[in-house]
Amino acid sequence: MKRGNVKDLEKEKRSGKIITLTVNGEERLVTVEDRDTLLDVLRNKLSLTGAKEGCGTGECGSCTVLLDGQPVLACLMLAVGVVGKKITTIEGIAAGGKLSPLQTAFIDRGAVQCGFCSSGMIVSATALLSANAKPSRQEIQRALEGNLCRCTGYNKIIEAIESVKDQK
Repeated sequence: MKRGNVKDLEKEKRSGKIITLTVNGEERLVTVEDRDTLLDVLRNKLSLTGAKEGCGTGECGSCTVLLDGQPVLACLMLAVGVVGKKITTIEGIAAGGKLSPLQTAFIDRGAVQCGFCSSGMIVSATALLSANAKPSRQEIQRALEGNLCRCTGYNKIIEAIESVKDQK
C-alpha cells in the first residue's frame, strides 16, 4: 500500500478522513473531505492527471474512469463513495509503461487532436471492447455518447476503435 508521508497524513487527518482507494490495481491511502470528488482526489491528491475536468457537471466525459469495469464520470462521484471499488484511470490502461492497442490506435489514426477528451474516449472505448470485442459502428457511437470532442468530428476516433476491434 502506498502512503504519503505519515506526518503529512496525520496533519491532514485533522481536516478530513483517511480512506483507502484501489486505483490502477494499487491500494492508496488518501485524506479526503466528504465533499471531495473522485476527480479532485485523482488529480490533486494522487497526481493522476489523465482524467480532465472539462465541465464539472457530467456533460463532457473528459473525466471518465472505470469503476469496477464500468465507465463513470469522476466529476460527479464522491471519493468517499467509491471505497472498496476498483478504479481504473487512463494511466492504468497502459500496462507496464506500454500503451494499450487502443491508445496506440488513437495515436496512429490521428484520433488525438488537442487531447483533452482523449482519456475519456479511450476509457469509454476500453469498457466497450471489454464487454463486446467486436462492436458495430452504432454500438461504438452509443458507447461514446457521453464523451464530447470539439476537434475531430468523431470519425477518426471511431476508426481507431474499429481498427482495434478488427485485430481481435
